[in-house]
Amino acid sequence: MRVWRSLDDVPTDLGSSVVVVGNFDGVHLGHRHVIGRAREIADVGQLSLVAVTFHPHPFAVLRPEHAPRALTDIDRRCYLLAEAGVDDVLVIPFTRKIAEWTPQTFVDRVIVQCLHAATVVAGGNFRFGARAAGDVAMLAEAGRKQGFQIERIALDGGPQIWSSTYARTCLAGGDVEGASEALGRHYSLVGTVVRGDQRGRELGYPTANVAIGDLAAPGDGVYAGWLHRLDPKNGQARVGEALPVAISVGTNPTFSGERERRVEAHVLDCTDLDLYGQRVEVSFVARIRGMVKFDGIDALVETMAQDVTKTRELLRV
Repeated sequence: MRVWRSLDDVPTDLGSSVVVVGNFDGVHLGHRHVIGRAREIADVGQLSLVAVTFHPHPFAVLRPEHAPRALTDIDRRCYLLAEAGVDDVLVIPFTRKIAEWTPQTFVDRVIVQCLHAATVVAGGNFRFGARAAGDVAMLAEAGRKQGFQIERIALDGGPQIWSSTYARTCLAGGDVEGASEALGRHYSLVGTVVRGDQRGRELGYPTANVAIGDLAAPGDGVYAGWLHRLDPKNGQARVGEALPVAISVGTNPTFSGERERRVEAHVLDCTDLDLYGQRVEVSFVARIRGMVKFDGIDALVETMAQDVTKTRELLRV
C-alpha cells in the first residue's frame, strides 16, 4: 500500500481509480461495508482503490474544543484501511484553507484532477466541502457532468448505525464489547511501552505501561484483553503469540498524586517479560470492574488477584 501525504505526492500517471472518501476513524463496520463494495467495483474494472482521508480531524482545526478523541492515530488508520482492502491512501492535511473549499472545488481538485476517479463509492450520509454543503446528490450531478460514476451505500448496522461516535460513546462508558461490535474487532490501543513507577512489579503484578495521549480509551476500570507485540520494522503488524492481560485504565486513585490516565497491562503468568521501548497493541475484550480507591495495599493486592482470576475466566486461559 502507498500512502500519499498531500495531493502533490500522488503520481501523475495514477490512471483511473475507484475512490472512497471519509475520516475513517476506527475503520468500523460501516466503513468496511463501503470499502467492500468499492473493492468489488475496482476488481471488476481492474482499477486501484484509493481512500481519501484527512488529518488532523476537521474539528481539531475548526472547533478544537469539540474535537473528538481519535479511535486510531493516522498510521493505524492507514494500516486498517489497507487491511480492509484499500490499495492506496491519500491523507489530505486539513487546514482552514482546505476547509473553505467548495464542494465543486473538492471534486475538481481531488476526485477528477488528482485521482481520475471512474467511480466514487459513498455512504448515504456523506457530506463534504465548506460547511458540509456537498452531499451524494451533488456528487452524482458532478459525476454526470465530469464523467465519473457514483454508488451510494445505505448506512450499515442495527439497531444502532455503526459510527465512530457510537464506538467512542461505548468506550467512554466502559462498554468495550459494544465498541468491538461496531468495529468488527476488539478495540485496541497501539503505543510504545514506557517505564512507569514500578508499583505493579513491587506488588507482584508487573505491567506494561502505554500512554493514552490524545487517543480514545475505555472508561476508567479494569478489563480483560490481549497484548500483541508489533514488528519493529512495521509498527502495525503483529509478531509472536497473543499474551493474555489484565488491563487497568485510569489514574491509580489508591496512590495520591497521580493525574495522568494510562493503560497498564499485566501479562498473566509472566513476571520477567521486558517490553520497555517496544511497540505493542493492547486489545480490550471485556470489562471486569470500575476503578476503586482502596484503603490499603492488602485490599488492592487481593482485588488484583481476583482480577487475574476473572481475566482467566473471560479469556479461557
